[in-house]
Amino acid sequence: MDYSLILLVAGCVFLGALMRSTFGFGDAVVSMPLLALLPIPFSTAAALVGLVGFTVALFFAVSGWKDKDPVILKKLTGATVVGIPFGLLLVRFARAEWVSLILGLLLMVYAMYSLYGPKTHHEQLKHRFRNTRYALPFGFVSGMLGSAYNMNGTPIVIYATIRDWDPKSFKGNVQSHFILSSSFILVSHFLSGFWTKEVGVYFIFSIPGVLLAIYLGNVIYGKIKVDKFKTMIFYLIFLLGVISLFDFF
Repeated sequence: MDYSLILLVAGCVFLGALMRSTFGFGDAVVSMPLLALLPIPFSTAAALVGLVGFTVALFFAVSGWKDKDPVILKKLTGATVVGIPFGLLLVRFARAEWVSLILGLLLMVYAMYSLYGPKTHHEQLKHRFRNTRYALPFGFVSGMLGSAYNMNGTPIVIYATIRDWDPKSFKGNVQSHFILSSSFILVSHFLSGFWTKEVGVYFIFSIPGVLLAIYLGNVIYGKIKVDKFKTMIFYLIFLLGVISLFDFF
């Protein structure tokens, strides 16, 4: 086993875990492109990021479980389960570069609209999304992108910003969904043969960095002012869109 490669993998995972621990999402979009630069199979990277995401989500889901919305969580999770098989088909039949292009453009457009669009439109959209049935398509896309590329967080974060949850509800609902959806995604990875001895080695060596990321993420999150949290989320969504475009070019 190449220990220099293990350290590089652990570093990539640490950066993704730090993003997830601080803002509640974005770990896969950070870690996956970095891991793609290393000489490891895509399936190995996907399985590893899935395991790390589950670990981080487990920690925050336990601490933030009281801040969840049970009705929305059930609908998001149910739709996610339906979307998972479609994600496996997406990996088999769709080119990852084109998926990254479409996803990146959508994220950038949504972030810019949310930051600079008319406030009256935002209020109308927020009012419409009080109907919990709108959770279903976001849950479906979450399952599809999650099983394919470990990007199950992005659709849920967009849904959360439209609902305009406060920071505690944001992290509580998002992480509670992640722990449920990640469980199904891990099973899909296992059944697809993504779990290997290398994945186990990389995961074990990544654990110290993941624990450090959880600690640092909590510290950083505690210093963010509530009124600035949502604005930062939109800028991060825009940044994730830009990162997704890199996979196309």
